[in-house]
Amino acid sequence: MRDIPIELATRIESGAATLCHVWIATRADGARMGFSDHDRALTIDGVVCRAETGWTQGAAETATGLTAGSLAIGGALDAGGVNEAALVAGAWDGASVETWRVDWRRPDLRVRLGSGRLGRVRREGEGFTADLDGPLAALDRVVGRTYGRLCDAVLGDARCGVEPGGRTCDKRWETCVGEFGNGVNFRGFPEVPGDDFLTAYPATGGRHDGGSRR
Repeated sequence: MRDIPIELATRIESGAATLCHVWIATRADGARMGFSDHDRALTIDGVVCRAETGWTQGAAETATGLTAGSLAIGGALDAGGVNEAALVAGAWDGASVETWRVDWRRPDLRVRLGSGRLGRVRREGEGFTADLDGPLAALDRVVGRTYGRLCDAVLGDARCGVEPGGRTCDKRWETCVGEFGNGVNFRGFPEVPGDDFLTAYPATGGRHDGGSRR
């Protein structure tokens, strides 16, 4: 539950024109940077939040339960904040971002709207757009291997163990065995039932010992 100062709550309810958004980002290297959609810099928690970067709040998606919500933010690429070289180098990957609602006349009147981590960052002209994933987004990430019919190795890597020789592979068991003779290193589970299993019917004739339908 958010702790909103009574004076700030009153201003929010009245639609006061002195409110702005502030974002404080902390990168993996420990650097802290602040940004604001106000027309002048503000200092929040000792961080100077710059105004000339053009950061803006975009579309928000909220959800109940354990479903992850998300928020879009955008701004201009600039030398002192988010720049193309830093994006390419991965300096902003996974950066944590706090979003605040602040009265720019009284920066001490503020409330934290939420926090998250930068997800996908896309360049758009001279600016960027980034997805800010909420804390529950971590529950959507796949950890470890998943079961599927297709091979999850990369053709030619150590787990695969074959020389591609200019050939490509569709990650199917039939291709791995028939074209590469590499079934022993197949990293998928070809016997996992698919959608066709739902429409399967008992075969007539042959053995009925519970074995593979192959």
